[in-house]
Amino acid sequence: MRYRMIGSDPKTRRQVSVLSLGAMLFGTAIDEATSYAILDRFVEAGGTFLDTANNYAYWVNGTQGGESEALLGRWRRSRDITDEIVIATKLGGRPNVPSSALSHDLEGLSARVIRESSERSRERLGVDKLDLLYAHAYLEGSKVPLEETVEGFAGLVEEGAVGLLGASNHWTWRLERARNLAAAAGLPGYEVVQYHHTYLRQRTDLPTLRSQDGNLGVVGGDLLSYLRAEPELTLVAYSPLLSGGYVRDDKPLGVAFDHAGTPQRLAALREVAHETGATVNQVVLAWLIGGEIPMIPLIGASSVEQLEESLAAADLELTAEQRAKLDAAY
Repeated sequence: MRYRMIGSDPKTRRQVSVLSLGAMLFGTAIDEATSYAILDRFVEAGGTFLDTANNYAYWVNGTQGGESEALLGRWRRSRDITDEIVIATKLGGRPNVPSSALSHDLEGLSARVIRESSERSRERLGVDKLDLLYAHAYLEGSKVPLEETVEGFAGLVEEGAVGLLGASNHWTWRLERARNLAAAAGLPGYEVVQYHHTYLRQRTDLPTLRSQDGNLGVVGGDLLSYLRAEPELTLVAYSPLLSGGYVRDDKPLGVAFDHAGTPQRLAALREVAHETGATVNQVVLAWLIGGEIPMIPLIGASSVEQLEESLAAADLELTAEQRAKLDAAY
């Protein structure tokens, strides 16, 4: 396993593995015994970065979420895990009432929600301090001033209840505005961002649950440009393997990848996989880890066997020629 540093402040930055393991379905769709086996193997392989959220996974059993955090808390206690493992969680996307479908009625990012939800996350995880806390999603039409959100998150850091701050699924302009507000006030700001990113290029003009102006969770050119200008920011890329879409015929890529560039990039990907002797999925992860803008892929696994394939990608080094071939494909 390889590692990298997230955060720029020597007092709060953390070293984490170049792969992060997502716990979204642990404790719901993935049973406790299987979840524990996956977590144990990840840690045994040197993995130190776990990801969850306070709303995972409300849609499975029609709840408000919290099952994933609660399972991680039980696993931590059973394995005597302390601060050697960095756990990132999120708030803002928890439904206000139990739901079995994607909900429009979410808790949001008010100062009250930030304080109360972060406290409940600490309780479920069994920790005194959250290692990394994300603002999960900005709600279009929210009446909460951005200043209130920025100050609410910063207050948790100043109190010692949170280490690092992050933002997930925010428009780039709003991310920049929030970070500028924090900097101007001398407050801690977002240092880690989480978005949907993979090797194939995605359309960003498709309407989503929270925005009719396009998919705010997908990495586009504006965010990549921003990350080049702000190298202290870390991008965590979720769903990098498209839930099996690269390799499984029963997992179609869908409309987001229905454009002329997809066949060319798939051809380049398969060619490099053949050259390296690695799987297509492993090449995707290696491309993300070692790129011009280094990223941390957020992988999912429903079995230990599935996890093993992703773990091997951490040690896959692409040559300059192979990376140039992948980058040049349109």
